[in-house]
Amino acid sequence: MIVAIDGPAGSGKSTVARALAAREGLTYLDTGAMYRAVTCAALERGVSASDADAVAELARTLPLSLTTGASGQQVLVDGEDRTAEIRTPEVDANVSAVAANPAVREAMVSLQRKLAEGANVVAEGRDIGTVVFPAAEVKVFLTADPAARAHRRAVQRAGGDTATGKAAATDAAQERAVEDELIARDKADSSRAASPLRPADDARHLDSTGLSVDEVCDLIVGLMREVRS
Repeated sequence: MIVAIDGPAGSGKSTVARALAAREGLTYLDTGAMYRAVTCAALERGVSASDADAVAELARTLPLSLTTGASGQQVLVDGEDRTAEIRTPEVDANVSAVAANPAVREAMVSLQRKLAEGANVVAEGRDIGTVVFPAAEVKVFLTADPAARAHRRAVQRAGGDTATGKAAATDAAQERAVEDELIARDKADSSRAASPLRPADDARHLDSTGLSVDEVCDLIVGLMREVRS
């Protein structure tokens, strides 16, 4: 079975997908991390995100892999763990431009499908149900209001974890700045020509604003049971 979870940044896709994978014994596939890895590699190599040909060549040749360890999914580039480096504000600011590159998306989608072969998978991103796995048995489009999404992302950047309740200090100015970033990214992701952010026609829409991670997982497990029955 493939469970596809799409939605905008900060909607809780990664947290929910990780929790669902652990709970249901699914393989977790964070496709957004792959685009972040390409973006991180481009920044480190001095490749401009606006240089479409250079970024595409990097995506095609980058030794990129995903593994699951004791702490969850790890993103490896050239065999080195870059899981932390792909979550910086600089990567946040450039990943939409990289992800909008059609050749980059072609390379990543091919790898994503290969990673899912023969497995029961929960995959999350922005085009999972529409492009990567259009035949997924369960499709969810996860949303949350911008303020809630900004709070989650600000906590994450400060070292906290909204899934476990680990606290981290943030302030209103930080959260407003993050909210502005997320709204700009929504616009970029939704308006790009290649695989724009949009719900699949047969996706179930879930608003996570007032729900816990467990409550969202309960709803998705219910959808999985409907399919299996």
